[in-house]
Amino acid sequence: MQNTGAMPIIVTERALQRIKQILQKKGLTDAYVRIGVRAGGCAGYEYVILPIESPRPNDQLYELEGVRIVIDPKSAEILEGTTLDSRGQLIGGGVQFHN
Repeated sequence: MQNTGAMPIIVTERALQRIKQILQKKGLTDAYVRIGVRAGGCAGYEYVILPIESPRPNDQLYELEGVRIVIDPKSAEILEGTTLDSRGQLIGGGVQFHN
């Protein structure tokens, strides 16, 4: 696990607060948050954001306001320049990727 400086994605304050709310609501305040992509979806990739107990050895580690975020190297390349945001709408709300 390594901290490589600047995070490849932009996490807005709204998204960060939403992630904190979700972790707190589920009692996962000590969890890491994995952000990445996996095979699937319409364009060949599907976005992933989920709590995990511990990172993998090759994960990149970042911390934003106490939230520990891990991104695997391949996902970091694909997500470079992506913005993670949150909308407070009932329909279509939640945390969203803008690439």
